[in-house]
Parts: sequence; C-alpha cells; structure tokens
Amino acid sequence: HFKAIIGDGGAMGGKDSQEFMAITADRTDLEKWLVLGNSIESIDEIPNTVIEQIKEELSKWLVAGEDTVVYAEGGDYAANLEMATNKFENIASYTETLELEKVATPNVKTIDEVAEFLEADVAETLKTLVFRADGELIVVLMHGNDELNEVKLQNYLGANVIEPATETDVESLSGAHFGSLGPIGLKGVKIIADREVEVVKNAIIGANEDGFHYRNANLGRDFEVDEFVDLRVVNEGEISPDGRGTLKFARGIEIGHIFKLGTRYSDSMGANILDQNGKAVPIVMGCYGIGVSRMLSAILEQFARIYVEKTPREEYKFSWSINFPKELAPFDIHLVPVNTKDEEAMAVTAELETALRGKGYQVLVDDRNERAGVKFADSDLIGLPVRVTIGKKASEGIVEVKIRATGEVVEINKEELVNTIEILTK
Repeated sequence: HFKAIIGDGGAMGGKDSQEFMAITADRTDLEKWLVLGNSIESIDEIPNTVIEQIKEELSKWLVAGEDTVVYAEGGDYAANLEMATNKFENIASYTETLELEKVATPNVKTIDEVAEFLEADVAETLKTLVFRADGELIVVLMHGNDELNEVKLQNYLGANVIEPATETDVESLSGAHFGSLGPIGLKGVKIIADREVEVVKNAIIGANEDGFHYRNANLGRDFEVDEFVDLRVVNEGEISPDGRGTLKFARGIEIGHIFKLGTRYSDSMGANILDQNGKAVPIVMGCYGIGVSRMLSAILEQFARIYVEKTPREEYKFSWSINFPKELAPFDIHLVPVNTKDEEAMAVTAELETALRGKGYQVLVDDRNERAGVKFADSDLIGLPVRVTIGKKASEGIVEVKIRATGEVVEINKEELVNTIEILTK
C-alpha cells in the first residue's frame, strides 16, 4: 500500500520531486476488513441488513487521503494527479477537411449545452480558456471533454501566479463574453494548446461573437497555435506514458517528500565548497522530509478494522477500532484484570507482567477500579496487538488471550501464556 510517485516541487522550486505515498487500501473486500467475534463463525451468518450497513461504512472511507495517486496497473509508473501524463501519439487524421461554417447558438454557453444544441459529441468541441499569468493574458485551447491541469500550465509557463481572466479581459480580447470564445482572429496574445488539439479536425469552437459558434474549424487553415504542451488531467484507463499498463487512480496520504533544489538557494546565500581543482562552487542542495504525524495517520487508516460482535440477544454490533501492527504498537500486550479487588486475580496479573517483561515484552496493565465493559472498550480504543484478560478463572490459573488482528480468543493456562503469545503473534 505504499508508492514512490512523481510529485510537484511546489513553492520550494525543487525539481525531480518524488513523494512517498501511503495508498488508501481497497475497502470492498469484507474478508480483509472484518474481524469476527468468537460467537460468529463466518460472515455468511451475518444478516444482509447488517452487511449492507457495514459496506456503507466502508464506502465512506474509499476516498480517504489528501491526494489522488495515478499509477500504471501492470507497470512501474506512478505520479500524483497534478503531474500525471499519458502515452500520446501524434497521428494525423485523414478525415476530410470540411468548410468552416458559422452557426447561431442563442443562449448557449457551456460546452455541454453547445454539443447538445448542435447534436454533436462533446469530444468534437474545443474550449477556449483565458488566464492571467503574472499579469499577462494567455489563451489556452483544450478538447471540450478534457480538464485543464493548472499545475502543468503554471509549471510550463514558470509563472508565480495564474488566475482566470475577468469578463472585462475576455471582452477586450475577443469582443465577446464567456461562452462564445474561440481562437480565430485573436491578436496580440499567446495561444497555448494541449497537445491533443494538434490532431483535431473539424472542431466546434466559439466565434468570438455572442450567440454564435463555428463548425469545422481546423488548425492551420482557420487558426494558429503558438505552442503545444501536455496540459490535461489524465483519465483512468488511458495508457501509461511508458506504454506499460493502463492508468488507475487511488487516494493516498503523503508521508515523505524528496526533491532536488540544485543551486537555487546556495547561489543566493553564497554557500560554496571547493571542488577537486580548488575552485569555489555552489553546493547542490536537496530537500528531504518525512511526516511523522502523517505516518501515524496512514498506519492507523491502513490497519484499522471493523469488529463485529453478536450480543446475547442475537443482535449484531460493529464498530471501527485501531489495530496496531506489533512493530509500531506503544505496548505489546494489554493485561486486563476484570476485578482489581480479587487478590488472586491481581496476583496472577503481577506474575504474568513479570514473566512477560522478562521476555522483553512491553506490557500495559489496566489496574483501574472500573467495570469490565469500560476496560474492554478502552482496550479496543487503544488497539494493542494482544489482550490478556484475567477473570473469574484466575484462581484455576486460566486466562483469556485475544489476538487483535484476527479476533481469535483462546483460554490457556497461565504457565503457557508466553509460549502461546510467541506462536500466535509470529
């Protein structure tokens, strides 16, 4: 559930950026996410109404994570959505070039409305977007069914600030308003197009006149483009840029980041070293970060489980609970004496604590004078790998062991506890 992906250097200005992402796990596999109480033999016996409630609860977490990760199913490529690209082949279209036709499109402004009005596919349209990049007007052409990736645009232009143009900007540039923009006849402005536009034929575009569009607009004959760049947001199912596999989306949490700063800061600070020839040269810098608190969030998300119990009244109850992996749990074992006033039980608890600590285990003892239900609820919240309950059978030397990861519960003799835990937690 972890991937190193291509990332954006962001405000620090780094290049060759990589992010280490914890991927949100698939929540559709009930076998993986459910831990059944001892009174439940299999998922099949849980009523469908309860199963549907559990599925709904799992679905709430399908979009957990702060970022969308794009990766190649069947390949090695991975990037965040801001940087992801696909395989592009500039294959010329042999479709007949049709005559440019101006058509009335009254009260039609959005791409979907234009396509519906002209009984065309959205893929046949081009949309004309206008931005200010560090104050300069820029026109961007995209396929009507593609979404502009503003991070790609900003990185390509090297601009500090990119913002949508105002209605006044658009009117002064084209003589029309939003919804009727097109590339034909635009002067004194740079036109940048997504690379997919280079192979378009007979497109529908705005006519730079309110209430009108053009059919059959073609690059070269009707309008020109200054630069073609990859500017679109990729879609699932497209071919990976290296041709190995198709693109899939997942959600993730960034827990580490590395990127090359180069000499951007060392130049300005005069941070130099002597090279092999004794010449002063700027230090080549890198930036390395790890999010300790983010790691905890990612771990808890990936290892959390839904615990299902059956009550004496044959009711099925479920709840999320922490399930610490043993490598990261704050303690290895939770000793829970049910009755702290029971001297025999407390003596067994002390004996087990000593034996377990002697074997190197970190032990948490709940010696509070609380009801058993409160202690068990708190134990579930803490989520340690093993819980040992010292209850009514303590006088017989019998204790109950519960393995958190599987929900398995066994009663054993106290003398066998250490060996049993070693076996069950391998």
